[in-house]
Amino acid sequence: MVIVTASTFQVPIEVCATIAFALSGLIAGARKKLDAFGVFVVTGVAAFGGGTLRDLLLDRRPFFWINHAHWLWVMLFLCLFAMAFMRSRHILLTERAIQIPDALGLGLYAALGTQIALDLQMPVIICALMGVMTAVFGGVLRDILCNEIPKAFNDYQPYAVIAFAGSLLVVILNQLSMPQSICIFVPAGLIFIFRITAIYRGWRLPSWKIESE
Repeated sequence: MVIVTASTFQVPIEVCATIAFALSGLIAGARKKLDAFGVFVVTGVAAFGGGTLRDLLLDRRPFFWINHAHWLWVMLFLCLFAMAFMRSRHILLTERAIQIPDALGLGLYAALGTQIALDLQMPVIICALMGVMTAVFGGVLRDILCNEIPKAFNDYQPYAVIAFAGSLLVVILNQLSMPQSICIFVPAGLIFIFRITAIYRGWRLPSWKIESE
């Protein structure tokens, strides 16, 4: 019998999540009219920032992008091709164009980060936080490099909250001894669906009400 663990899914999921966040970083850099190097840096930190922070905190080596260095070449050529394509076709890059790949990366990275921490037998709250950090930190770095307050902090739409709820669902499904394919892909799918629904339905979290002087 083949034993399926998070490591079985790590490479394909991390590749898909990396591409999704890389696209969000590429679009964000292009919208800010950065040069090719700037777009590559923003794309890289969006793609690898969350997973790198997770592996640092969990003391996991080597990092994904070091162990699979060929993906750096793929990302480089993706940036160059996308920039040339968008300029030649005069594609209008909207704010919403970032949100769809970002939502996909959010779901995949949150579920995978949580499952990896569970496999290392971390406490439940640590597992959930590892999922959130993996999913959110790359987007935070992307926005900082683009000279913006991270959207995860100031747009009042559920983002990290959805990732945290999905990470807890990963933990619950593991406690129910569900197959790890279900433990990872069901929460990832639900996170994506709820994030997209929150964007298009305009769901908002309560905001601070501070009276001006």
